[in-house]
Amino acid sequence: MEIGNLAPDFTLMGSDGKEHKLSDYIGKKVILYFYPKDNTPGCTTEACDFRDNIDKITNQNAIVLGISKDNLNSHNKFIEKFNLPFILLSDEDKIVCELYDVIKEKNMYGKKVLGIERSTFIINEEGYLIKDFRKVKVKGHIDAVLEELK
Repeated sequence: MEIGNLAPDFTLMGSDGKEHKLSDYIGKKVILYFYPKDNTPGCTTEACDFRDNIDKITNQNAIVLGISKDNLNSHNKFIEKFNLPFILLSDEDKIVCELYDVIKEKNMYGKKVLGIERSTFIINEEGYLIKDFRKVKVKGHIDAVLEELK
């Protein structure tokens, strides 16, 4: 995955109960963000930052799609609890996570485990990757994303 290349297309089930293909969003910018787990502190802050800036995002002809390994039931509880105004996609089989190379070895309480590395990809209206953020630190991330949309 390199900047300037066509973003890999995929199909996943969304929190709205519908299938979503990345190619369905040609004509809009897509903020595609991968996060480790619903209802955890960092992931909640990140989702709420996107929620709180949704007007700025939509004013730039952009949409937000969040992806984690959580199931749709978990996503729907997360959306309801925090009033999230965007679709969360379920990648329980980690197929799209692997496609976007966000499964990384992490250290959890001294054990090495494989998990999602917090990452955000910005895809332009034609479906090309224009920016990637790897190893995202939540604090200040929304500002960097909004700057890229301009």
